[in-house]
Amino acid sequence: MIDSHAHVHDRAFDADRAATIQRARDAGVVGIVTIGCDLEDSERAIAAARAFGIVASVGIHPHEAKSAPENVAAAFAPLLESPEVVAIGETGLDFHYDHSPHDVQERVLRAQIGVARERDLPLVFHVRDAHDRMLEILREERGAGMRGVVHCFTGTADHARAYVETFGLCLGVGGVLTFKTATDLRAAVKAVGIEPLLLETDAPYLAPVPMRGERNEPAFVTYTAEQLAQTLGMAPSTVAEVTTRNAARFGFTR
Repeated sequence: MIDSHAHVHDRAFDADRAATIQRARDAGVVGIVTIGCDLEDSERAIAAARAFGIVASVGIHPHEAKSAPENVAAAFAPLLESPEVVAIGETGLDFHYDHSPHDVQERVLRAQIGVARERDLPLVFHVRDAHDRMLEILREERGAGMRGVVHCFTGTADHARAYVETFGLCLGVGGVLTFKTATDLRAAVKAVGIEPLLLETDAPYLAPVPMRGERNEPAFVTYTAEQLAQTLGMAPSTVAEVTTRNAARFGFTR
């Protein structure tokens, strides 16, 4: 399996980062993408990827959009010289917490879409309570070369179909799928099937059942894979095979 979205460079792993990554490998995780959320965080992600033989993304999270440089492309340029970088993001819209004004989130999102298109890199989208607006922006920004994944997808079945069928995006499925309250998410997953899905953890956040309440880590992706297999009525080996193929297509492994 590949954990297509984690933050193993996060301070939460400072005491046992090497052991955490080894546990993931022991659990069958053959690739991890450690995701940058601002310029400094992206630098840490690249350093961790370099140290542990994994890959990283460079991005400005919508929460951090208010502090983004005016010229995002120029700020990203030196980071994108690193061979560990395989994606742009996470970027997107978060209208739940509103840590950054909506218009600023949108400006920074569009700038990162532009960088991804110019560099021929996939995008990692964060979308919370903003799916309708995100779909509008994607319609405006769609063009040759835009590809990527909506990470930690928690929208409706209609949103899922729109991302997949209209824009050819993949959906990242994480620990939320294992929650008892995730009825709508399970319906969305069934609506699109296994082919556009990726596995993720968002570690150290959103640990799956039965580890809920604990610090999440990439090894726990196995619990989500088991739930996804149960939800779709297929063998766990098929879930692992298809999601790994999708992640590898984005260059999410070495």
